[in-house]
Amino acid sequence: MREDLEEKTLQSWLEQLKSQWPDRIRDLPEQLVLAERALPEAARYTADKGWRRVLVVADTNTYEAAGKTLVRELEGAGVSAPVTLVEPNPEGDVVADEASIVQVLLDVQRHAVEALAAVGAGTLHDIVRYAAFTAGKPFLSVPTAPSVDGFTSKGAPLLIRGMKITVPAVGPVAMFADTGVLLKAPKRLVSAGFGDMLGKATALFDWRIGRLAAGEPYDVQVADITQRALDQCVRLADDVGRGTEKSLLVLMRSLIESGVAMLLFGQSHPASGAEHHLSHYWEIEFHRRGRRQLLHGSKVGVACGLIADLYHDLGREQPDLASLLAGVPTGESIRRMLSAAGAPVTPEELGIEEDLVQRGLAEAHKLRPNRTTLLRLRNEGRLDRLRLADNDPA
Repeated sequence: MREDLEEKTLQSWLEQLKSQWPDRIRDLPEQLVLAERALPEAARYTADKGWRRVLVVADTNTYEAAGKTLVRELEGAGVSAPVTLVEPNPEGDVVADEASIVQVLLDVQRHAVEALAAVGAGTLHDIVRYAAFTAGKPFLSVPTAPSVDGFTSKGAPLLIRGMKITVPAVGPVAMFADTGVLLKAPKRLVSAGFGDMLGKATALFDWRIGRLAAGEPYDVQVADITQRALDQCVRLADDVGRGTEKSLLVLMRSLIESGVAMLLFGQSHPASGAEHHLSHYWEIEFHRRGRRQLLHGSKVGVACGLIADLYHDLGREQPDLASLLAGVPTGESIRRMLSAAGAPVTPEELGIEEDLVQRGLAEAHKLRPNRTTLLRLRNEGRLDRLRLADNDPA
């Protein structure tokens, strides 16, 4: 299904998926553009839709990176483009919480806009997707860095009263990822995107575990999309670290494909497992302490290494489990790839102390009570549920 970037554009790949999953067409974006001068294309798309007022939502950094140009292009196409610069919290972070969402909703009402544009990375997209959902408006995705895989997601991870929860929202009607913008992204955001992508190594394994131990739904074709995106990305770890143009664009495409896989499946299973739960646990604790937030993908990459360590330790104790783990990289291998890509490798590098690491490993599974992971089975003493290797869906 996957071909080289030069041979198959994202849009043609998207159209192929729509023909294969006709029941999912309404969940998928109308357009996926990863190209030079994607911002003028966004303006043309908006004008063709007949929208006269589009709220451009950004922060001070992403406005300079792409928002200012998008506003100019929209206005040149005859579209009014009021701007909302989401304000940071007292710690200096822009976060997807109640205050940010209300700020955007108030501007949606004040300007009587017909659509929104999320200009930024994961947090700004989460704010906009929930605001758009609440206001009943469509939104455009305008990524400014290859930092997360959630650009096209229909779920919004939000901090509500200090707790991280994922709530139903809407995905973008179209994505316009301008390569000129992406190639200027800060290196720490690029390495975070690599960490988020690397997390699929344990997420895909946990998805199989959920099927084997709890009968959770599983789709081999969707898993293959995520696996191929992961494989394409990790082969270029050294190049990502060097910042080569090809590797950054492959990383962005891999992140987009991972996000689309979640849309096809209808849930986050293809891309999120115990490594994400551990990351969310750390995020909640940092928020509770009033500490500056860490980049999502940086946490996920480090958490992936820890989860892989734990899982392979369990595999050495249980032969049935060891056979299932054959395709999962070791924690040491994951840390080598993170290092090559210029990403944080250890909890210490992120300012996460050992006590928080251990508490997270013992309690993070409680954040997603509807998901079965090997971490949950281990913590709840239910590893005996895994003697089902003959029924492995992979």
